[in-house]
Amino acid sequence: MTLLFQLLVNGLIVGALYGVVAMSFVLIYKASRIVNFAQGEFLLIGAWTCWWLLTSWQLPFWIGFPITLAFMLAFGVILQIVVLRPMIGEPIISVIMVTIGLSIVFQAAMKWMFGVFAKPFPPIFASPTVNLFGLEVQTVYVMSLLISILIMAGFGWFFKYSRTGLAMRATAFDQQVAQSLGISVRHMFAMSWAISAMVSAVAGVTVGVVNGVSSALSFFGIKVFPAVILGGLDSVIGAVVGGLIVGVLENMAHYLDSQWLNWGNMYEIAPFYVLIAILMIKPYGLFGTKDIERV
Repeated sequence: MTLLFQLLVNGLIVGALYGVVAMSFVLIYKASRIVNFAQGEFLLIGAWTCWWLLTSWQLPFWIGFPITLAFMLAFGVILQIVVLRPMIGEPIISVIMVTIGLSIVFQAAMKWMFGVFAKPFPPIFASPTVNLFGLEVQTVYVMSLLISILIMAGFGWFFKYSRTGLAMRATAFDQQVAQSLGISVRHMFAMSWAISAMVSAVAGVTVGVVNGVSSALSFFGIKVFPAVILGGLDSVIGAVVGGLIVGVLENMAHYLDSQWLNWGNMYEIAPFYVLIAILMIKPYGLFGTKDIERV
């Protein structure tokens, strides 16, 4: 039971990270109807940037981390303006293929710049673990949980009360109507990519501190995809719920596998079984909007 409770707590903490990255998926999809297959590379670039600032420039984490977030914010804006803005009006499949190409380019660039082997972060916290309800939990996971909760609350406030958030919601609902109301759709697109890149960097740094930084970090973006589908591609709340469900499901699958099944890979594949089941039963996800087309 102690192991089960430990895995449940870990699942909730990791699930909160999944929820944050899933919100980044949803943010871009709601604004531009594009599924960004380079989302995992945003995590990788953010992690490598923070690692480089901390190791090469010897900056403390509390300085290097905000600089990383600022860099990723600018990186998202530049990427959208230079690469994706010229694709406005093109078929969606063409834009998706561009994101797949960006994924490959970013992967190759990071391997060329930093190598192919995992590199650990320098020690960040005085104590690597903290006692939480009688369980030893890594300090960086506790930090990530607090940051994830703040990001989720910030997203809720941003979309409900801020002028920019309301403008982004209007753009997602109908781009032509938003333009007629004086909203710059191009600016909303750029902002959605900027926020998505910055939020993904938070998850990338957190996972990098625990496991080291390597190209395998980009696979995190693929693992989040079941959470996005589970919650609904156009639902921010669904992204959070889906992330938490997938995080807990992974760890429960690991518990079942280690105690009884002994298959050896349930932790990795369980979310994708759920993805297939959801697509068969409820294609729009738990909170997704069902499109009705009349012919």
